[in-house]
Amino acid sequence: MHCLFMITALMENQVMALKEKGVAAEYLSSTQTAQVRNKIHEELESGNPGLRLLYVTPELIATTGFMSKLTKIHSRGLLNLIAIDEAHCISTWGHDFRPSYRKLASLRKRLPDVPMLALTATAVPKVQVDVIESLNMENPLVLKSSFNRPNIYYEVRFKDLLTDPYVDLTDLIKSCGDVCGIVYCLERTTCDDLASHLSKNGISCAAYHAGLNNKLRTSVLDDWISAKTQVVVATVAFGMGIDRKDVRIVCHFNIPKSMVSFYQESGRAGRDQQPSRSVLYYGIDDRKKMQFILNNADNKKSQSSSSQDRSPKKSIVDFNLMVEYCETSGCRRKKILDSFGEQVSTSLCKKTCDACKNPNIVEKYLEELKAMCSLGNRIGASRIFISSSSKPVDDVDFSEYWSRDDEAIVSEDDISDDDDGIDVVEDLTQSALPSKSKVSEKMDILQRAEEKYYQKNDYDKQSNKLDKNAINETTRESCKQRLLNSLKQTQQRLNNLHIDAEVSSIFFENECFKKYGKTGKSFYLSQVASTVRWLSTVDAADLTSRLATTNQNSTLKIATEVEPLSSASPSVSDQVTNTMNEKDREKVSLSSSRITHNDIKLPPIPSFSEFVNKKSSKDSKLSAYGVDKKPDKRSRLQ
Repeated sequence: MHCLFMITALMENQVMALKEKGVAAEYLSSTQTAQVRNKIHEELESGNPGLRLLYVTPELIATTGFMSKLTKIHSRGLLNLIAIDEAHCISTWGHDFRPSYRKLASLRKRLPDVPMLALTATAVPKVQVDVIESLNMENPLVLKSSFNRPNIYYEVRFKDLLTDPYVDLTDLIKSCGDVCGIVYCLERTTCDDLASHLSKNGISCAAYHAGLNNKLRTSVLDDWISAKTQVVVATVAFGMGIDRKDVRIVCHFNIPKSMVSFYQESGRAGRDQQPSRSVLYYGIDDRKKMQFILNNADNKKSQSSSSQDRSPKKSIVDFNLMVEYCETSGCRRKKILDSFGEQVSTSLCKKTCDACKNPNIVEKYLEELKAMCSLGNRIGASRIFISSSSKPVDDVDFSEYWSRDDEAIVSEDDISDDDDGIDVVEDLTQSALPSKSKVSEKMDILQRAEEKYYQKNDYDKQSNKLDKNAINETTRESCKQRLLNSLKQTQQRLNNLHIDAEVSSIFFENECFKKYGKTGKSFYLSQVASTVRWLSTVDAADLTSRLATTNQNSTLKIATEVEPLSSASPSVSDQVTNTMNEKDREKVSLSSSRITHNDIKLPPIPSFSEFVNKKSSKDSKLSAYGVDKKPDKRSRLQ
């Protein structure tokens, strides 16, 4: 009998495939019923077991009970081979280190004369050495093949340069025809959203991630293996150990955490040696989020036990190789092979990557990406993902929705370049004033120059601070565009709900500006971000209701703007209308003309004295009824 160690999620699929080929194979897992497990144990303890191949997990090997059974099987001369799949998990330098795999080292001591086979497709030289040493292998036979996958075409697409990455991915999959594909995402919510979008656009698709129950995951996997489903949108756990050779396209909708992960996942395409594609959608926000996640993970590791010999920053170094793969020109195939220590010439590629096939276009895209990043840094606004941690991304502190650079009090501009004081001093030194009789006059001139310098310096600081926190037209237009994009995605999600997305984005932006325009850019951007989040989850009824209310209010306010006002103070409509530029005002007028509420009249606006008297009257009534307007602190806490 052979004993093979596998990851639980992968064993069932492989055992089923082996049984179909006539191999007597079984697996032991906690997901099985006690009756099934007992039947397998009885088979192992029988005089002549018919079982030829048994799959188990490293965790099961570590238990005393199973190790005892394995030793008895060995003593009967029935154990012929121990095979360890995904052997890179043994190494602390591997991309997927699992402590339970380290316990497999005890197998050599317990079963010294049983041949041992370690298998992995993603072991760099350092990991290879670590695996051999960890398993106590002496002078093993090492069989290696090239990491090159010549039948896979590698390509990177830049999310920040695409109008809509969802639409681009849909068009890409459709252009490949009715072929088998995998799309990898970082988050479960992205899997669900993307799978829904692809399905609505006529692509046979399903989501697969740990958030689904076992029955549904099994159903999705079976449908994909049997070709009932064309594409699976999944997290990185999907596809390991699955023997489907005709996968034609593998897309990464988010940047992977390392080159090894990318190679392993993209390598699930074209295992039948037929032409296949690997397409990575790279986004600056994705990069920042992954850096944030890896920094947090490394910080937790450094604070925990230092028994692991893994470098705390290795994950960052691994991730930087992925960033370099995306953000630099040059053959992508060569970058992959270089990361595994395999030195090759770029001629090996034979134009089977976008950088070699269309170098000028890739260079152009990289320049546009660089320019966009520079512009984003100058504006100081970027989408920041929510996290409970206070750790910085790229050593820059960000809050939940906006950059703290917007609120900086001191900057290089605070160092005044004003030369007024210098001119005064120079004029003073060149004057013909007698040194003794005019000493007091000199002191007065110097004192006035010093006061003028500090007054101007303080004014410049205050002006600079106000300018930085001011909301300019560029910022407002950017927020309108962001709201417009969100509204368009909401329309698609709600089955093309009939709303005027452009006019609605203007209303939402003006709503944010009206609420926080005077407070400053930071709170304004936070309110815009909150609106975008609301749009991503709102249902059709709530959105229609909100827009109807907004349109109604807008119509009333514009109507009052036409009528003469007796009050000298500006009306509410003037305040709202003043927040719009001329172009937006025209759009609002056009939109509002479609809705008729001519019979509705606004209540009169009370004067300040009327408001105060009304409030005093209300408070006195409450006191008369024995209601304390402000209970003491203790009673409020109770």
